Amino acid sequence: MAQQSLEPTTAADDAGAGTRVPAGRSWLDRYFHISHRGSTLAREVRGGVTTFMAMAYILLLNPLILSGKDAAGNTMGQQALITATAFAAALSTLLMGFLGRVPLALAAGLSVSGVLASQVAPAMTWPQAMGMCVIYGVVIMLLVVTGLREMIMNAIPLALKHAITMGIGLFVALIGFYKAGFVQQGRGTPVTLGAGGELAGWPVLLFALTLLGIFMLQARGVPGAILIGILGGTVLAVALNALGVIDPDQWAGGAPELHGSAVSMPDFGLFGAVEFGGWGEVGAMTVGMIVFTLVLAGFFDAMATIIGVGTEAGLADDRGRMPGLSRALFIDGAGGAIGGVSGASGQTVFVESATGVGEGARTGLSSVVTGLFFAACLFFTPVTAIVPGEVAAAALVVIGALMMMNARHVDWADRATAIPVFLTVVVMPFTYSITAGVAAGVISYVAIKAAQGKAREIGAFMWALTAVFVVFYALNPIEGWLGVR
Repeated sequence: MAQQSLEPTTAADDAGAGTRVPAGRSWLDRYFHISHRGSTLAREVRGGVTTFMAMAYILLLNPLILSGKDAAGNTMGQQALITATAFAAALSTLLMGFLGRVPLALAAGLSVSGVLASQVAPAMTWPQAMGMCVIYGVVIMLLVVTGLREMIMNAIPLALKHAITMGIGLFVALIGFYKAGFVQQGRGTPVTLGAGGELAGWPVLLFALTLLGIFMLQARGVPGAILIGILGGTVLAVALNALGVIDPDQWAGGAPELHGSAVSMPDFGLFGAVEFGGWGEVGAMTVGMIVFTLVLAGFFDAMATIIGVGTEAGLADDRGRMPGLSRALFIDGAGGAIGGVSGASGQTVFVESATGVGEGARTGLSSVVTGLFFAACLFFTPVTAIVPGEVAAAALVVIGALMMMNARHVDWADRATAIPVFLTVVVMPFTYSITAGVAAGVISYVAIKAAQGKAREIGAFMWALTAVFVVFYALNPIEGWLGVR
């Protein structure tokens, strides 16, 4: 065997500053630091596939959100929206994999898409709305270049970082339960078990079976438990549907079967349909508030997600900081501009990246795999729709359970820590907003510390974040006072 030489790896390149990586490894290993991070090629591929399967729903959900009319009464074509969603997700995720080298996948942020559909499009045209996405993406990139975004993230206390991870866990689990039909809006209650207080139908049963199957496989230490569970649930769903056991109308996203041809040509009709200006009727104040709202939605959702997934992947140090964070943050900001130019809404890091991490992914190679699958969906969109949403939802609940394990790191006897952590964790799922949860934790942390006479321990950035989040919560009355509503 040839003698292996050693090459240094800096903190900017990997999570282990000052360590050395064998140069005799393959170029993939050396570039992505697979061995150094305790992973393997098989784990990275499996993690990338799992992340894609957990995120594939965005190909249908994002076009649904953006299907409304703009101020001019125009809509964006469904096929073009699907193409734009797949293309933007593929490009952004591939950039994160090759340049960021971390297991984080990007796609259209539902919080950003929600703002575009509910606040921006009714006030302007869709091309102008996508121009807003480009602007907010550029703003975030400038924050990264100046070092402000990473400084803000590093200024957050470690206890709140763990709280963010746990809050995302509950948030993800709620999404999974809701998508599966296990949790529904109740009659006279905010939520209830199933429809009308009881579980009904084969799809929710398949969700439960898939969920239990994954937990059982994990308990036995079976590699690829999540992916095996999703594939098993999909095969069972396809079989039951083909046998006529399940009424096709019971599936929330349509029956698990191939509709028409498996191959379709992409429609890039929305690419480049971006306009800057022409906002005279809207007003400068409204434009400013829209950009501010989009930055809030993209900035803090991504911040919380990167912290949560990075911690689960073991890429954060003992203070909750991630080496090489600036590259990941810059690419996440670029995702806003990429999504705007593509016509797909701003791209942001997805919490579903944690599913791949749960399968052992630790490097950017898994993101490359995920990105390639999104690229393939440009031509094979009908195939991706076969996986029932009820089956894929089980993976979200599993990841939620894993992320809640961070509770062991919190000092629950210290009220100055426990109360902000509690608020962060519960506000996220209760308000269906990651940003709102982070805001609640930051504001309460600063308020309690100040009440204890420890204002000097807070730090300038935490005070600044508190001011920003106060504006976030009070945005409606502020806009009314300024006369922009």
